[in-house]
Amino acid sequence: MEETQRQKKIGGILQQDLAEVLQKAAIDGGLRGVIISVSKVSVTTDLSIAKVYLSIFPNKEAQALLEGIRSNTPLIRHELAQRTKHQLRRMPNLEFFIDDSLDYIEGIERSLKGEDNPIKDQDLLDKRKKK
Repeated sequence: MEETQRQKKIGGILQQDLAEVLQKAAIDGGLRGVIISVSKVSVTTDLSIAKVYLSIFPNKEAQALLEGIRSNTPLIRHELAQRTKHQLRRMPNLEFFIDDSLDYIEGIERSLKGEDNPIKDQDLLDKRKKK
């Protein structure tokens, strides 16, 4: 089902403000060299839940950082409510996920460029099916 204009608008507002809040929190928390970007925010039809997809660089710290963000969700939600109080009546509940689409694309590119190219070497397809 396609998102309504209202869902898209709320998602855009949340995406912009969340990026600012999370990046500021990372800098204040002493995490220099960590980039947190909000790649997508999708809001349910009843506007009660917002699924937030994060891209975190470097990837090795992503899972630990995601757990920290999830544990601080009430504080993040409160900060967002303060920023959007003139635009939203109720702040949706936030659910955070890692956006691994860039890793997926990078893996495909590596497969196509590297020696484990299933298009050139058909034996690799059989190996992958067995796993």
